Amino acid sequence: MATAPVPPIDDSAAGLAASGRRVFDIEAQALAAVAGRIDGDFTAACRLMLAARGRVVCTGMGKSGHIARKIAATLASTGTPAFYVHPGEAAHGDLGMITDADVVLALSYSGESDEILLLLPVLRRQGNKLIAMTGRTRSSLAREADVHLDVSVPAEACPLALAPTSSTTASLAMGDALAVALLEARGFTADDFARSHPAGALGRRLLLHIADIMHAGDDVPRVGADASISEALVEMSRKRLGMTAIVDDDNRLIGLYTDGDLRRTLDDHRFDVRNARIVEVMTRSPKTIGSDALAVEAAQLMEAHKISGLIVVDGAHRVVGALNIHDLLRARVV
Repeated sequence: MATAPVPPIDDSAAGLAASGRRVFDIEAQALAAVAGRIDGDFTAACRLMLAARGRVVCTGMGKSGHIARKIAATLASTGTPAFYVHPGEAAHGDLGMITDADVVLALSYSGESDEILLLLPVLRRQGNKLIAMTGRTRSSLAREADVHLDVSVPAEACPLALAPTSSTTASLAMGDALAVALLEARGFTADDFARSHPAGALGRRLLLHIADIMHAGDDVPRVGADASISEALVEMSRKRLGMTAIVDDDNRLIGLYTDGDLRRTLDDHRFDVRNARIVEVMTRSPKTIGSDALAVEAAQLMEAHKISGLIVVDGAHRVVGALNIHDLLRARVV
């Protein structure tokens, strides 16, 4: 028996690019369709999650399971306690992880996933509220849910209409919409986000303070107002921060001298570097920062004024610390 001819493969640059653009077009249409259904059901789902005494338990099989896991992670990182439970494992003991205070968010595009439907009687007896996210409003899961979120799409981006593509994108976007709506309803802030991401770049930017990274005590370069330039240079060399503070008898900052100031002094033949007093060449009223400021504020100040170091002062303008750009780099703030 003759087999049908295999169509030629178009692996040209133009053909591949056209396939990629077609996927974006189809999935953009899918997202627009689902966005048009953000209505009372969406609001009801948000209110169930906000009212939950426990957590949001996300579940789904296959590709829907991957999306459910991502939604749980997004919810948890934006102020809504959540976790993922595999429905197959739930039927073999992991149901014990779900308490009667939890809300269940179940994803199944068909709405007929056996592993999820098997859990429904147990969840009902326990009193859990159920939010379903499906592509079929008349599916078994949609009918059993307290709230149904319709994520049906006009077409999958897969030309065979087999691989979940547009449908998983739509489900993921709906999960993001839920997370952001809840974030705003809870008044969740960037500081709250940083507390759940202490090891990330944002956590470092929002949680690290000047006091955590500054040089303090005897490590702070400083000289008195009666010091000579050469004495200031010795202090700068010893402390290796490329600068020294000039202080009065009460340790109050009156000026700053840096490596850049030294180059300018050498170009100015009015001064004898070995004998001139530091107060004659120092920078008066230098930029400073407080120890309770965020480290990222120091980075912004240095960038704005094109400087590489800062003296840290207290409320009475007494010197309590010092830091330079290398300290910020080591702390991975910049």
